[in-house]
Amino acid sequence: MLDIGSNTGHLLVVDAHGGAAPLPAYSYKQRLRLGEHLDDDGAVSDEGRDALVGFVADALEVAETKGCEEMLAFATSAVRDATNCDEVLGAVRDRTDVTVEVLDGEDEAGLTFLAVRRWFGWSSGRLAVFDIGGGSLEVAAGADESPDVAWSLPLGVGRITRRWFSEDQPRTESDLREVRRKLRAEIARDAGSVLRGGTPDHAVATSKTFRTLARICGAAPSAEGPLVRRTLAASDLANWLPKIAAMRWEEIAELPGVSASRSHQVLAGALVAEAVLDIFGLDGLEVCPWALREGVILERLDQMSVRQR
Repeated sequence: MLDIGSNTGHLLVVDAHGGAAPLPAYSYKQRLRLGEHLDDDGAVSDEGRDALVGFVADALEVAETKGCEEMLAFATSAVRDATNCDEVLGAVRDRTDVTVEVLDGEDEAGLTFLAVRRWFGWSSGRLAVFDIGGGSLEVAAGADESPDVAWSLPLGVGRITRRWFSEDQPRTESDLREVRRKLRAEIARDAGSVLRGGTPDHAVATSKTFRTLARICGAAPSAEGPLVRRTLAASDLANWLPKIAAMRWEEIAELPGVSASRSHQVLAGALVAEAVLDIFGLDGLEVCPWALREGVILERLDQMSVRQR
């Protein structure tokens, strides 16, 4: 499976078959930062396009050496929002023979929801699921395997960082006030579609950003495995946010669970998470180890199962 995100290109080789959990067998990543390779017209630059083509070619070679039987390739916010999306993916197809599917925001939210539902099961009742990516925030809610609410907002950590936090300097409360106001206004505009369904029985977060914030706030490290319960409490995030705002990027990179390449995006992620918790009236979120990639795999396995009947 090939995931082209706003920050990273990720090939995940998975041992998967119907009726079993998909098991990661090998991972190959490359920092692409396509969201930062957009020109003033919103087009992916030649440099960004060439980096993407090179990564897909390398990933294809890795997949072949690992004995992959099928390649599922998809792209999210940075590519779908690019004004030259078709041209960029055409270059990928022409040079590698790999067709990359562009997921729209609603599909991205729905597939992530599917993965969360399968991970936690029916006993979780009505789910509310939040995912912060590099280019967008996805929100989904429902009581079934398919959400009755699924939407996407342009509030990813890369996008927010480029707009408001491109300089490496500490931020004061007054610096953050306008950012908070705009984030809350954007999220609150559609929040009623989730809240009208009733209070969720289980509020869940997915994505690297939420995992990082949970780790900063005291959650278990990834080395302890995916079955350890991890949460992000609103009170812990409220404690940490002013500390993060007062730090420079190199100081943030020293915090638990933070990689140097993403340290500049942690403040943006913390502000989006804070807004989500506040607007939806949540005391905390449980972090799910499965997200969009697992949702794509699970949907594919479901399709194969139907054909075999």
